[in-house]
Amino acid sequence: MNPKIAPGKPFPDYVLPDHTKTPRRLSDLQTEQDPMLVVLIRGFFCPKDREQLKELTRFHAQLVVGSCQLVVITTDDWHTTNNLRQQLGAHYPFLYDEKKQVRDDLDIREYTDPEHDPMIPHTFLLAPKLEVRRVWNGYYYWGRPSVGELHQELRELTHAIRPDWELSDAGLKRQWDAGDKSKFYPYGVKSMEQTLVEMSGAVDQYAGAAESSHGRT
Repeated sequence: MNPKIAPGKPFPDYVLPDHTKTPRRLSDLQTEQDPMLVVLIRGFFCPKDREQLKELTRFHAQLVVGSCQLVVITTDDWHTTNNLRQQLGAHYPFLYDEKKQVRDDLDIREYTDPEHDPMIPHTFLLAPKLEVRRVWNGYYYWGRPSVGELHQELRELTHAIRPDWELSDAGLKRQWDAGDKSKFYPYGVKSMEQTLVEMSGAVDQYAGAAESSHGRT
């Protein structure tokens, strides 16, 4: 793993095409002031990836109401990426990286599999602004986080980034009564309309198309 990818460091703001062939930028997919899970997989052929994604697909409804985005990055081609996403019944973005730029940039080539030449599976929990919070190495299946672990990590992260976690705090109530909503989510961050668009998964509306189809910034 590239030593620059560590807790407290920024995750690269990759631009890759999604399952609709639309280029997406990770920071746009993350949305403002929200956590994000980025899951790097070997691809359609890997049963371990399938099992992990089955669990994440079931968990996705909780991620939606908890204001956490979920993005998968694979080295499969566009058609295979769509097959996997549809078979899972997933409603979150799948990005595909046929040139394996993410694999090479992060230095996570799985050299023990020269036939597929994939990247070592990893799961990243990102704080707002793509800040790396946790990294799980999924070369072995048990290295990947369970849904229970993710729930705990997201509880701790949300507590850390939401000043209004303890809504009973008297100081917070005074700020609200005074019309100062800067510490209240989402009211001081974005409109309710924007929040509901993001929760609906309307990626074209809240993320849009990035300027380039490959690479990083």
